Amino acid sequence: MQQPIFIYNTLSRSKEEFKPINSPLVGMYVCGPTVYSDVHLGNCRTFISFDIVFRYLSHLGYKVRYVRNITDAGHLESDQDFGEDKIAKKAKLAQLEPMEIVQKYTVDFRKVMEVFNALPPSIEPTATGHIIEQIEMTRTLLENGAAYEVNGSVYFDVEKYNKEQNYGVLSGRNIEELLNNTRDLGGQEEKKGPLDFALWIKAKPVHLMQWPSPWGWGFPGWHLECSAMSNKYLGAHFDIHGGGMDLIPTHHTNEIAQNIAFCGKSPANYWIHTNMLTVNGQKMSKSLGNSFLPHELFTGNHPLLQKGYSPTVVRFFMLQAHYRSTLDFSNEALDASEKGFKRMISAYELLKDLNSSDSSTSDINALKTRCYNAMSDDFNTPIAIAELFEGVRIINSVKAGSETITAEDLETLTQLFNDFLFDIFGLQKEEHGSNNVGKVLDLLIDMRNNAKANKDYATSDTIRNKLLEIGYQLKDSKDGTTWSAL
Repeated sequence: MQQPIFIYNTLSRSKEEFKPINSPLVGMYVCGPTVYSDVHLGNCRTFISFDIVFRYLSHLGYKVRYVRNITDAGHLESDQDFGEDKIAKKAKLAQLEPMEIVQKYTVDFRKVMEVFNALPPSIEPTATGHIIEQIEMTRTLLENGAAYEVNGSVYFDVEKYNKEQNYGVLSGRNIEELLNNTRDLGGQEEKKGPLDFALWIKAKPVHLMQWPSPWGWGFPGWHLECSAMSNKYLGAHFDIHGGGMDLIPTHHTNEIAQNIAFCGKSPANYWIHTNMLTVNGQKMSKSLGNSFLPHELFTGNHPLLQKGYSPTVVRFFMLQAHYRSTLDFSNEALDASEKGFKRMISAYELLKDLNSSDSSTSDINALKTRCYNAMSDDFNTPIAIAELFEGVRIINSVKAGSETITAEDLETLTQLFNDFLFDIFGLQKEEHGSNNVGKVLDLLIDMRNNAKANKDYATSDTIRNKLLEIGYQLKDSKDGTTWSAL
């Protein structure tokens, strides 16, 4: 924990040195999925990004309490305060109980996260499991004069709040701009102002998910849920709050307002947001027909994909773009990541067989420092990966005999690759052969040598060319034949 970490804070729009409230303890809340459908890749990218944050802070010795909620009620179709509950609507269409929908997609979400080798959070609370906390928070907001009740629904008074606080502090937009761009919505006449949002919503008799409250039967507003759960498990003020950038304008803005009106404190010191996904330069969306689910990416069963890619390759691909940058999916980019990952793992496999010397031709400690500096600079995984590829070059050069490395530096390099590839990046060696790829290649080299010895140059050339096609280059020297991944 001697390594200073700098985090880009959406709240200040600048990089700030990370100073935990109560080091080495760190509290981190990330808005989780609404479990009414298959988790999409945008969600996966967000959760993989925060898995990296969790892993890196833990690697440095921080004791992180990572809370990621499950939204299983209260998230309406509009993301506002009108329309049907997303889960209830899916339940009606499928003729199932809402909790059957919740169970199915919660289980599926956890399976996808496990396939991507994302660590489970420390706590994974559900909205329906914290109805009491949400009712009590609403009651306090009413008592504090920050909210009002109309016909069994309770709304947060945004314009009143903004008289003493800056409602748009996170988004950078002032309230006049927001009011000018907000139209009155049908069925929302009971609100005092167009920006006001629901803390508690009166349920119609046909609504499938409702609970008793001091204001009658109803259900919590989507924004209130995260505030109630973060307060319960991390306290009124904690270190990191995260999510996708689409949550900045409304959901996270409303969380800040609620929390300050509730207890006088902004929820978190550092707000971290991930950027969106594109496909061949276009925004990923169902309407454009260019969105695909994780399992389609794994199998290649999608018109835009030429083949499938393993979860580890996809994770490696995601880490090659900074979490605050747009990530563009294309067959070419995925192919390049697949080759890069193969090259990285192949070099790692060579480490155990490298011979040490009395001196090193490369500064391994400097390489290690650069890797940690990259990760400590706003979790810059692409720069850290680029530095590791310098390590790959060193490994292949030592294997080929063109560079040397001391036993101490070899141990440092091995530990560096172990720490970054598996502990920090959360990558996994492929089941189909990473562990055995060296043995297979050595066998093919023996076959090629035998062919050359028998003057069967056609077979010798075929083996060399086929290996080159799948990303492995053979190099002949007076000491024998070596291979390296391209």
